[in-house]
Amino acid sequence: MTSVLQPHKGAPNGTYTFSSRPRPVQNRSKYRERFADQDDEPSFGNIMYDRRVVRGNTYAQHVLPTTAQPDPVEIQRQQEARRRALARKRAKEHFRPRTPEPLEGRKHMDVQTELYLEELSDRVEDFSVECQTDAFLDKPATPLFIPAKTGKDVATQIAEGELFDFDVEVRPLLEVLVGKTMEQSLLEVREEEELASLRAQQRAFQELRNAELVEVQRLEEQERRHREEKERRLRQQREVLERERETADKIAARAFAQQYLADLLPSVFSSLRDHGYFYDPVERDLETSFLPWLMTGVSEALEKRNAARTVLDMLIRDVAEQRLKLYQPLME
Repeated sequence: MTSVLQPHKGAPNGTYTFSSRPRPVQNRSKYRERFADQDDEPSFGNIMYDRRVVRGNTYAQHVLPTTAQPDPVEIQRQQEARRRALARKRAKEHFRPRTPEPLEGRKHMDVQTELYLEELSDRVEDFSVECQTDAFLDKPATPLFIPAKTGKDVATQIAEGELFDFDVEVRPLLEVLVGKTMEQSLLEVREEEELASLRAQQRAFQELRNAELVEVQRLEEQERRHREEKERRLRQQREVLERERETADKIAARAFAQQYLADLLPSVFSSLRDHGYFYDPVERDLETSFLPWLMTGVSEALEKRNAARTVLDMLIRDVAEQRLKLYQPLME
């Protein structure tokens, strides 16, 4: 027997009612349709989510009265949840990136971008089939596995004092423990004494080594001072020898120059006098100062005179040309 849960028109807040009469299943499209309003969206029923269907232990099932009324708080909470879901859906639809509107005279078309093309059709044929089955009880819990008992039970009785005598058995144990403890203590004491002796020897060796290092540093410093003093004195001696050699070279050069210039000065003076390097100051002043000034003044005066003559010639020619133009008609 099939059953479909449909919303009752007269029931408040869209509660579900049960009907056992078989009804045909409505054909649905392949994809979900978007509804503008919550009231237009169809309601679907599923008895697995109906509170009247009891699941679990049937011994403690809750029997609902036939005249049970829905809880107003639960109904209000469901309405708030449905309203929030609708608002969230509208906000998601509003902020979802969409394709811009096509230009005038054009329209959008679906284009395949897969590697393998497939045939597209306007309408996909589909079939929707539903089946409602009776509810089953839950399977009871599986009991723990307990294997069957095998073999025989055997027991042994032990009388008092047969297993362990504390006074007799503990004495050797205590002797061994005490002996081992004393032996270990003596070994630790000897080890500490040996470590103290090693530390004392190490301190003595370190002090001796520090003293030797100080002595080595003192000797190295003394050797360094001796070496620097030796180098300084050798440098001074080389400087003294260099100055003496330079002084001897200067004295020899001066003596050679005096001997070479003894006969050179008269001949040089006579040659310079013959070539005109020794001159009369008055004559040289006339040649370098007075004569150039005089030549410059004469040249300027001649240039002014030539300029005046040129201007006069131009005036005379202009006057003659004007007179010629005036008397030429009369002569004709």
